[in-house]
Amino acid sequence: MSFEELYTRANGIRNRRELTDYAKAGSVGAALLAENGEVYTGVSIATDCGMGFCAEHAAAAAMIAAGESRILKMVAVGKNAAVLPPCGRCREFVSQIHLGNMDTEVMVGRDRVLTIGDLLPYDWKLVESDTI
Repeated sequence: MSFEELYTRANGIRNRRELTDYAKAGSVGAALLAENGEVYTGVSIATDCGMGFCAEHAAAAAMIAAGESRILKMVAVGKNAAVLPPCGRCREFVSQIHLGNMDTEVMVGRDRVLTIGDLLPYDWKLVESDTI
C-alpha cells in the first residue's frame, strides 16, 4: 500500500466535531499499515482537562485489538489536510508496542518519509545502564 493511499484513509476519517462543551474529536486522523496488510485508522480526541489522545493512539488501539502490533507505515493528517509528524508521545508509544517498529516508515511531510528510529535517534531502550 502506498503512502498516498494511507494519506487518503487518514484524511477521510477526519471529521472534526464537538462531542460536549468539554470534548472535541476528529481534528486529526491517522492510518497505520500493519504487518498483516490491514489498515487501522483512528481519530484524535481532545478534552479541556487534557485526558484526550492522539489519532495514532486510537489507530494503534484498533490494531492491537485485532491482534497486531507491528506497524509498517503510518501517517497522520490534520487541519487543512496537512500531514502531521507524530508527537513525541506517539513516537515513543509506537516504539514500545513492537521492537520492530523502530523501522516503521512515517510520512512526516507530503514528500518526506522517515522511520521511527530517525525520529528517536537517542532511544533510551538501546542505551546500556551505567551505574554511578
